[in-house]
Amino acid sequence: MSKPMFSLRRSAILNPEGYLDLISGRRRGWIATVQRSLLQLGTVPYAMVIAGRNWLFDWHLRRSQAVSVPVISVGNITVGGTGKTPLVFWLAQWLAQQDRRVTLISRGYGSNAHEPNDEALELEQRLPGVPHLLNPNRVQAARRAVEELKSQVIVLDDGFQHRRLARDLDLVLVDATNPFGYGHLLPRGTLREPIAALRRADMIALTRVDLVQEDTLEELESQLATYAPQAPRFRVAYQPQKLLNASQQEMALGDLAGRSVAAFCGVGNPQAFRQTLEGCQCEVVDFRAFPDHHPFGPEDIQSLTRWLGHLHGIDIVVCTHKDLVKISLDQLAGIPLWALTVQPEITSGQPALEERLKKLISQDREQEEEASGGEL
Repeated sequence: MSKPMFSLRRSAILNPEGYLDLISGRRRGWIATVQRSLLQLGTVPYAMVIAGRNWLFDWHLRRSQAVSVPVISVGNITVGGTGKTPLVFWLAQWLAQQDRRVTLISRGYGSNAHEPNDEALELEQRLPGVPHLLNPNRVQAARRAVEELKSQVIVLDDGFQHRRLARDLDLVLVDATNPFGYGHLLPRGTLREPIAALRRADMIALTRVDLVQEDTLEELESQLATYAPQAPRFRVAYQPQKLLNASQQEMALGDLAGRSVAAFCGVGNPQAFRQTLEGCQCEVVDFRAFPDHHPFGPEDIQSLTRWLGHLHGIDIVVCTHKDLVKISLDQLAGIPLWALTVQPEITSGQPALEERLKKLISQDREQEEEASGGEL
């Protein structure tokens, strides 16, 4: 009997919801306390590596390498789930409207030489005319963007910790639903760096502000003003937009109201997705969370099919757009599969953000004119 019980506990740690229950403190008891203590020990070598790496850059023993066009970094201090991809989409659209040729650059986590990752597939559908380079060597990718693609602006996705590539604007996202990774570095919490790293930020985007109360937001902004007094802040909400299936058919958001829904996702903040979905007035009968960037192979499809087969009265299966681009099916277990798409809405601070962006691209235009003898 003891072996199966241990197996269940171990699987609870390894699955996303079980891990978050553990590090958040929601899981109680002496076993959970011991597990958290072991995870805390794991933060020591991690913290030493992060501190050493940042020290080298802070003291210019390692130098960031610049390219000849503006670089805008969009990043965070926690692992996944802050809403970077929709904000990257907003930035790329805004820059394109200013007649700037934009290239997106990311590490390409979960991709390989033959197939892009989920974020690249999602951005390709939403921004078909914008190049997206996936390369762990982002300096190399940036040089290629300038030299081969003639890019005028680079947007660096998930770039806050990638200090090898110099940036002209560092945007750091802080998720209002879980701003500081449960107060601990990895693996005890979800912080990639100590909170003090926010001092490197040029601006801070407080995201998912629609999912928390105003007094909570005000308290959080007060904390951010202490950690990063130099960084102006703006607020971002992610508004549900529509439902989309793999055949690119659309369904109105209102059609979710009153429906019985089974939902799943492989994103960094699964509970935020569930909250957003429940805000669409549907009944979430059951919910499954997978690790961020989960590939959804044939075994996962079979597992989801079996899961749905045990549920009754389900009208629709809903996932995120990031998940749908990897599954490419219109149905699971004979039930229609739809992705809930969201649109970023900057609810406050947009003038300050646009002022910084305009200043950045106007300086670049002036340099272009000088280089061309004033003929532009």
